[in-house]
Amino acid sequence: MYQSFSSNKLDQDGYRPNVAIVVHNCSGQVLWARRSQRDGWQFPQGGVERDETAEQAAFRELYEEVGLEPEHVRLVGRTQAWLKYEVPFGAKRTSRRRTQFKGQKQLWFLFQMLGHDSDVCLNRVSRPEFDSWRWVDYWDPVDKIVAFKRHVYILALTELEPFVNESIVPEIR
Repeated sequence: MYQSFSSNKLDQDGYRPNVAIVVHNCSGQVLWARRSQRDGWQFPQGGVERDETAEQAAFRELYEEVGLEPEHVRLVGRTQAWLKYEVPFGAKRTSRRRTQFKGQKQLWFLFQMLGHDSDVCLNRVSRPEFDSWRWVDYWDPVDKIVAFKRHVYILALTELEPFVNESIVPEIR
């Protein structure tokens, strides 16, 4: 069981607890989504809410951001430790309560897609996080993510890659 957190609380070092979600298909490609009203692409991610475990947050965010329900996916792995990145000053939202905010600490979760592409639904909530999605090769996101997140993407994808390989069963002819 993972530790529960208060909504949007920062840890003692100024990092917000967050989950990141990688969904892979039977070809080992990963779901990559474009932020609404922006040109940036990323994996689904989101904060851990009050009295919620990180795993519960991952399933909630998976539904809210890309519309996938538990029956559409299978949890196959996660990172063992929190991975941290700092948000550069110019990229931070301005808010009085975020004065101590340094960045995010994330547990990364890897899901295998069991459903169909048509199960992905980007408008399950009133303000969708994403407006487009596609399948991309496993390592493509590393070259396309904003620079300040790149090291965390490399760490997470390196740690999760063996789970992808184990969950893809070759076709029997």
